[in-house]
Amino acid sequence: MKIWGYWTTLGWAILAFLAGQFIGFGVLLWQRAGAWNTILVTPFDGVLVTLFILISNPVTIAVLMLGVRAAGSGQTDYLALKWPARRDVLAGVGWLMVLIAVCDALLYFSGRTLVTQFQEQSYTTAAAEGWLLPMFAAAILIAPAGEEVMFRGFLYRGWARSERSVWPAIVVISLLWAGLHVQYDWTGMLQIFVTGLFLGWMRWRSGSVLLTFLLHALFNLEGTFETVLQVHFAR
Repeated sequence: MKIWGYWTTLGWAILAFLAGQFIGFGVLLWQRAGAWNTILVTPFDGVLVTLFILISNPVTIAVLMLGVRAAGSGQTDYLALKWPARRDVLAGVGWLMVLIAVCDALLYFSGRTLVTQFQEQSYTTAAAEGWLLPMFAAAILIAPAGEEVMFRGFLYRGWARSERSVWPAIVVISLLWAGLHVQYDWTGMLQIFVTGLFLGWMRWRSGSVLLTFLLHALFNLEGTFETVLQVHFAR
């Protein structure tokens, strides 16, 4: 299997990211033509967030798949789209529960909220406009799919080229992944970085991006559940 080098891998990843961003933002601007100021007033509007996720992530995945094809390699092997072993699924879900419990406990006992402004505002505005189901699909399925193909799929394949390079690659990939989540404060980005280390470890252990997608989706599902509780029962 031919694998792109470090810099070519980064180049394809940047191209895929920018393509998704430009097309996603372009659709949002078109959708809010004549009322662009509303995007600045409510940047976490649930409909806009949902539309952006639903559009940008498939574009990013398509560009990355084009990069794999340009390398002359198969999508399944290159992006590690294989079923994980049962023991890895059980271990991943178990450790994910521990990770969530520890992170939530640290936030709670440090006096910080478990639900961010981004989560609450996007949920309430989506609910008001009847967009909850599309938003749930975007947050729990589409966003994890795009991010896992990018970070634990394409970037991991290009950068974790030997046993010695696995953990440096996991750390750098986790930093990049956390750095893109600018909608959160530093504590949220730190939690995402730690989660990225965990997902990178599971990618190395299982050799499966389908497993990291499952764990990522469960992580987002738990965050969505906390948001629902915060909005409807914590007031």
